[in-house]
Amino acid sequence: MMRYDGRKNDDLRDFSFELDYTIHSAGSVLARFGNTKVLCNATIEPRVPRWMTGKGEGWVTAEYGMLPASTNTRNIRESTKGKQSGRTLEIQRLIGRSLRGAVDLKLLGEKSILIDCDVLQADGGTRTTAINGAYIALKLAINTLIHDNEINEDPIKKFLGAISVGVFKNEAILDLNYFEDSKAETDMNIIMNNDGEFIEIQGTAESGTFNAEQLNSMLKLADKGIREIIEKQQKIFGEN
Repeated sequence: MMRYDGRKNDDLRDFSFELDYTIHSAGSVLARFGNTKVLCNATIEPRVPRWMTGKGEGWVTAEYGMLPASTNTRNIRESTKGKQSGRTLEIQRLIGRSLRGAVDLKLLGEKSILIDCDVLQADGGTRTTAINGAYIALKLAINTLIHDNEINEDPIKKFLGAISVGVFKNEAILDLNYFEDSKAETDMNIIMNNDGEFIEIQGTAESGTFNAEQLNSMLKLADKGIREIIEKQQKIFGEN
């Protein structure tokens, strides 16, 4: 099947990571997949949450939000509503879990790294784009700690990538844009490390069901796409 944007089923959208996008954070990245753009900024704090104090471990977490003009109709800022939506809470927890899946928190010491992920423009795959950008922002922040002799050893032990897959018109496809995502029979988000190990799988049949053959096809597509993402990350840091 040739998709309406000209891609094959196993093609990623054109993607990029623009480093040092802002000047005040410990690590800043503008992550772009197609028309989806997410700004990821890392902040280092010399403390951990109260419930972790004294354990000798660090903490990595994330916040996520969509700016008002990120979609074709204005999003109301959640701060004006007085609370975050369930979707926002679910996504930022996913980002945090994904990042912690690649980090040895004991080597970080009692420090926290917070990644703010702000969606500037949404066209499908905002959570996976946020995870990919947040990982690079985290790695930049860790490099700052190493450079400043705040830690002695790199606590990031794996590269990681995230991508969406789905079933669209009864065929498995990679990296869904909004048009495909809104009409897909199945939508799935997959996070893996550079050893091909899964960190998280989120999958839902939006209409009907999906079978084992389709699931295996989606997993193979995700593996291919994530390897391409990680390869670009490794080139950025000269570790390929």
